[in-house]
Amino acid sequence: KSVTNGKMLDNTFSAGHKIDVVRVETHKFQYLYAEGTEFHFMNTESYEQITLNRDVLDAPDLLKEGENVMIQINAETEMPLSVDMPASVILEVTYTEPGVKGNTATNATKPATVETGATVNVPLFINEGDKIKIDTATGNYSERIKE
Repeated sequence: KSVTNGKMLDNTFSAGHKIDVVRVETHKFQYLYAEGTEFHFMNTESYEQITLNRDVLDAPDLLKEGENVMIQINAETEMPLSVDMPASVILEVTYTEPGVKGNTATNATKPATVETGATVNVPLFINEGDKIKIDTATGNYSERIKE
């Protein structure tokens, strides 16, 4: 698997083939803010800041300011290779249409906008102001969080 673009490659190596070893370090970073297509992160240990392009992130629309992510960095060139998002994020619903009573066919959903601006399909019982858990791998609704 390519660490730079995530594509799977099928290679067969001959017996005498040499493979370059790349030292990869994983560091914990905190998401600070977005500026256009640039996302700014801060290392939680050294407080050093880095900027990553939007296309490097798996689910940039689900990132909330202050969220912690793990970033893999090539130790020799100090270049970021990939960003590992948390398995799920908890976001507040900022806008959704009210659910219509009697419109409860099996697994009926409606679109909802969360605080980061992303749109997620949620069950009809979700209202504005509810906090929901979203799976970052698929971008799908997981459950409602009660406070």
